[in-house]
Amino acid sequence: MKWPALVLACLTAASAAFSAAAEPRIRDIVDVQGVRQNDLVGYGIVVGLNGTGDSVKNAPFTEDSLSYMLERLGVNVQGEQIKPKNVAAVLVTATLPSFARNGSSIDVTVASIGDAKSLEGGTLILTPLKGADNEVYAVAQGSVIVSGIDVQAQGARETRGSPTTGGVPNGARVEREINYDFNQRSYITLALRNPDFTTAARIEDTINAAVGMPIASMRDPGTVDLNLQAMSDSPARVLAGIENLTVAAVTPARIVIDEKSGTIVLGEDVTISKVAIAQGNIAIKINERPVASQPGPFSNGETVTLPRSEISIGETGSGHIAELEPNVSLSQLIAGLNALGVSPQEMADIIRSMKAAGAIHAELVIR
Repeated sequence: MKWPALVLACLTAASAAFSAAAEPRIRDIVDVQGVRQNDLVGYGIVVGLNGTGDSVKNAPFTEDSLSYMLERLGVNVQGEQIKPKNVAAVLVTATLPSFARNGSSIDVTVASIGDAKSLEGGTLILTPLKGADNEVYAVAQGSVIVSGIDVQAQGARETRGSPTTGGVPNGARVEREINYDFNQRSYITLALRNPDFTTAARIEDTINAAVGMPIASMRDPGTVDLNLQAMSDSPARVLAGIENLTVAAVTPARIVIDEKSGTIVLGEDVTISKVAIAQGNIAIKINERPVASQPGPFSNGETVTLPRSEISIGETGSGHIAELEPNVSLSQLIAGLNALGVSPQEMADIIRSMKAAGAIHAELVIR
């Protein structure tokens, strides 16, 4: 598939308008040290499934969990054989936000760990969620919402998404707070998400100019320290005024190639030296046309299928040679490759070859 003219026009317009776009805020390019989320995890069971739960043979822990839960509820199931077709064992994960308070609700994700076919229509039973310190910080319960679907008939099966994974919106309630008194801090550290000397220096200059005193100092390309001892306002108030300041962040010259999806993303500052590119397409087509050989009349022979293959090798288009001038911009590079009639996959191969030849001046990231 070739790059459509509309896509090229949009990319060129976006590149030209980049300088006129709004500068990012400090809050969008830094993290405040100590202000972070915490991961929670728990083991639970989902009930109410329509025969799509775990089997006793492949997931015996589901039966044990169900028996333990029923005994805690006062139901004696000792010696009983339970076949939990409507029950599935799951792992429940959630993220505890910064400064979460008792009684607030958070979303949880539920994923099957047995051989359940689907969690659709199930209900998650009371599940404690623990942090890395093995303390319970939240308790989850609620109806599971599944976005995937699994439809099976006698001779066919269709699956979309993952029916064994679901979510419970606002399904967990915070039971324990993380003690952290932010306003007692005299020093605050801002960590850049994309470390860069120029960006860190601009953040320091912007904060000092806005506050009117040198409270910010750049420690390294990824860290800016704030000294709040001379400030009369609380640290929370100071950050509230600082985080919305805009800074002209520097974007590195980088090309990202996702080979799985065929996506190529090029930064605006990507330039290349003068280089010639030759490109030709070779297509290999294999057609299988099996032939059935029938035995003669009144013979004891059997019908045999004989393989018949046709292989053709040719060029989908003639080779092209294009010469690009030095310091080609993003839009010119895309337009030049599109003039060759290359596909996104071929474009990725050309970019890799140009990088190996030293003609392209950008960081190449391949995923």
